[in-house]
Amino acid sequence: QVQLVESGGGLVQAGGSLRLSCVPSGIIFSINTMGWYRQAPGKQREMVANITSGGTTNYADSVKGRFTISRDNAKVTGYLQMNSLKPEDTAVYYCRLTTGAYDYWGQGTQVTVSS
Repeated sequence: QVQLVESGGGLVQAGGSLRLSCVPSGIIFSINTMGWYRQAPGKQREMVANITSGGTTNYADSVKGRFTISRDNAKVTGYLQMNSLKPEDTAVYYCRLTTGAYDYWGQGTQVTVSS
């Protein structure tokens, strides 16, 4: 059973930065996609960014130029560097790992951006 553990969330002022980490435990296939999603109160969960094991990235328009997704394949760890944060970035951020027919989610980490 694979578990994903997110960390790095917190409270930050608008314009500040945070770095989220996602560490999977268990046996992970080398070919996979890691992604970050977020869900704000009263809204649907949305994709923020994802990255394949080959390094191809994809971003939501709302975060392009401010957020950077990366991964360390040796450590099987994913990161989301968030800069120039805005109050509308406030949400619970979830890590997701997809590989083959498997789809894993973390428990989420709260990010709150004050104005």
